[in-house]
Amino acid sequence: MNFAIPEAVKTYSQFFHPVFMWVILALTVYALYLGIQTRRIRTADKEQRKELIKKNFRTRHYQIGSALLALMVLGSIGGMAVTYINNGKLFVAPHLLVGLGMTGAIAISAALVPLMQKGNELARYTHITLNVTLLGLFCWQAFTGMDILQRIISKL
Repeated sequence: MNFAIPEAVKTYSQFFHPVFMWVILALTVYALYLGIQTRRIRTADKEQRKELIKKNFRTRHYQIGSALLALMVLGSIGGMAVTYINNGKLFVAPHLLVGLGMTGAIAISAALVPLMQKGNELARYTHITLNVTLLGLFCWQAFTGMDILQRIISKL
């Protein structure tokens, strides 16, 4: 069975990955904010701690982090799928390799959560380091992705 994807779908599908990833980048910044607020609870005085706990930063950080893990995996797979559908191959370039590394890093970061919940400080610092690195790489990916998108648009 030979299945052909309509040209319009192929063309417009190329815009889904960049838009989706920019949304994920914004969620990542929000997760950072929630993580910083969660960390503040540990160092706050008793009265301040009560107020911060009421805002449920820890639960929201955990929920957004879980969503980010799923969305990043889907975004990575989707980006590779669209590239393959439109070109018949993947381009092994820094954008792809860094994106795959980021997907692995967020999985490791999420896997550290049970250890962090048990009070493991090494896991906590590793989680923070991975996520700050991930955010930096994500910003770099956003700009290299826009360069790729401009090349795609110039061919339309």
